[in-house]
Amino acid sequence: MKLTQDQSIQIAMFIYPGASSLDVTGPLEVFALANHLLREEGRYPSDFYKIQLLAEESGLVQMGTGVKLYADCGYREVKDIHTLLMSGGPPGSSKALYSQTDILDWLCEQKQVVKRMGSICNGALILAKAGVLAGHKATTHWANVDELRQFADIEVDPDAIYVCDDHIYTSAGITAGIDLALALVEEDHGRSLALAIAKLMVLYLKRDGGQRQYSSHLMNQQQSDRFARLVEWIYQNLNQSLTVEKLAQESAMSPRNFSRCFLKELGVTPARFVENIRVEKACQLLSEQNLSQEKIACLCGFQSQEQLRRTFRRHKGILPSEFRRRFH
Repeated sequence: MKLTQDQSIQIAMFIYPGASSLDVTGPLEVFALANHLLREEGRYPSDFYKIQLLAEESGLVQMGTGVKLYADCGYREVKDIHTLLMSGGPPGSSKALYSQTDILDWLCEQKQVVKRMGSICNGALILAKAGVLAGHKATTHWANVDELRQFADIEVDPDAIYVCDDHIYTSAGITAGIDLALALVEEDHGRSLALAIAKLMVLYLKRDGGQRQYSSHLMNQQQSDRFARLVEWIYQNLNQSLTVEKLAQESAMSPRNFSRCFLKELGVTPARFVENIRVEKACQLLSEQNLSQEKIACLCGFQSQEQLRRTFRRHKGILPSEFRRRFH
């Protein structure tokens, strides 16, 4: 979207009693920092993003944390919205909107009016209830995926950080709203500004929408009590030769019994498990640091740069160099 210097756009966030305060303030902080950097760079003399909180009516609205946010106006009063976002919240709070047909009807009408419309976390369920997501691809917090799938006219992506389909944007849980807001800023002003904001927010990585909602490190820690200590040890020793014999020794088991129990517990062979982790670590280093591929191969336990390239391509479908270009 090309925008001229004399333009500004209105970002409206819909809030309600019990909504998640981070769902609201996290994304809006991105737009506020964008305003600051755009002014500092001399690209705009005043705020490019006009930020506004909407609710059923103007006034104080208590969030789920107990913090009160002030809604600038009631949703019936607002005009000229460019980007309309629906905040998420605990099930009891968000579902309270399901029966408020006036609000749902208004949301459905806005789909035809605003340039961009989206949701944070399980705010997607509110948009789904209003019919906004019908015929679109969407995502939500992993804990709410099954509920979103009950809407047969929505194509649900259960893993994505955020999804853009036409002018409809949905994001995963809580902090993913920040990723979505960064993507919107990138859409408006380019990747360099989005990266600068991510750096100011001390985000170690600006995540693209296609990344998973949670890392395999977290998943693996949760999957197995029996091998939890070993999983952590593997992550800490990726640069070593991690043979089945070595892992079995670390687990005080025979190699044969270890392999059998590991596969049963984690659903993957030890060798494949280690390879998966090495590729994930390589992804992290490629996106975060300017290390050579040779150095990354060494840190991740690959025997050579060529082995890194072959393995990476088999897992990701692209070469490490192509993956890195997405983040720089």
